[in-house]
Formats: sequence, C-alpha cells, structure tokens
Amino acid sequence: MDEFVVYILYSRKYGRTYVGFTRDLISRFHSHNEFSKRGFTIKYRPWEVVHVEFFSTKGEAMFRETWLKSGVGRDWLKQNVKY
Repeated sequence: MDEFVVYILYSRKYGRTYVGFTRDLISRFHSHNEFSKRGFTIKYRPWEVVHVEFFSTKGEAMFRETWLKSGVGRDWLKQNVKY
C-alpha cells in the first residue's frame, strides 16, 4: 500500500518552518538538507522533521498540506507542534 506523508520541517538556526508532502520522506528529507542546489529550503539548512501525518491518497495529503499552509493551519501548527 502506498502512503503519502505530510511533513513539517523546522530550521532551528533560522526559526523557519516548511510544509510539504511526499511518498518517500527519507529521500525527500535528504533532498532538502543535502541534494538540492536551489529553492527555498537550501537557504535555511539544516532542517529537522518535527511533525508527520500519513494519508492513503494523494488528494488527502495535498488537501492537508494546503490547509497547513493557510492562516488557520499556521495557527494550528503554533499550538500543536513543538519545535
């Protein structure tokens, strides 16, 4: 069974968060911290995973990712995820 993971990364050094989703969290995490040569996440390395949620469909994961990036979702993160 394929699972989709919504993940939240935190850069302790810069106090920044990043929300994304993937099928392969380990590879995606390495991409954010080591392999990528451009993009938002390279500016705030190193990242640590502070929260994950699992979903059975891509649509569910995309919906949750979008919600977490909204104002209400960001407020939820501040109250429920420990950095």
